[in-house]
Amino acid sequence: MRIKALRAAFPRTLPVMTGYLFLGIAFGVLLREAGFGPLWALLMSVLIYAGSMQFVAVGLLTGPFAPLTAALVAFTVNARHLFYGLSMLGRFSGRGALKPYLIFGLTDETYSLLCAGEAPEGVDKGWYDFFLTALDQLYWVAGSVAGCVMGAALPVDSTGIDFAMTALFLVIFVEQWESARSHLPALLGVGASAVCVAVFGADGFIPFAMAAIFAGLTALHGRLAPLTQANSEEVQA
Repeated sequence: MRIKALRAAFPRTLPVMTGYLFLGIAFGVLLREAGFGPLWALLMSVLIYAGSMQFVAVGLLTGPFAPLTAALVAFTVNARHLFYGLSMLGRFSGRGALKPYLIFGLTDETYSLLCAGEAPEGVDKGWYDFFLTALDQLYWVAGSVAGCVMGAALPVDSTGIDFAMTALFLVIFVEQWESARSHLPALLGVGASAVCVAVFGADGFIPFAMAAIFAGLTALHGRLAPLTQANSEEVQA
């Protein structure tokens, strides 16, 4: 059962593998340049596993000791995960002992893969979700450790490497746009984000954009619920 779920999940994670390996290497190189070794890369990627927050954490580790500032920065950077978690309450409710790890490993890219559809027919849903999550983290851990090792021996230029994640999100956005019955959620997300970037700036717009999107989706819930249910039934079919 587990092998079958692993075989079903692995091909779905290949786009994430490409992005996570390269971004993980960039993080490892940055960590090495700050004076930290591969063990730090391993521990941060296993225990924190927060992508962009790990990049921010490098600066926090090398700066003055300010726990309150660090907590505020961590909350601001990761506030979007509050909304990810709310939308996964139903899906994770029956996952049993796997649920704590699924919650911990819910990154942007894993969330996108989970939203792309349920497990194929005949595949255990809990283990399918678990392997999607675990494989994505494995790619990130491998990339960060490799980057930290490489950074000690080779001059690595990571300029532009973060575009891999941007490209991944664009592909996922286009696929969901083409398969959705209604484009209102996508238009709402793009519109709210654009307005918040203009008002609050690129460095601080995310919490405000998430709040605006949440409020908009709540207001449109009655109109979107039948379409969401129809899409779910088509995916299961």
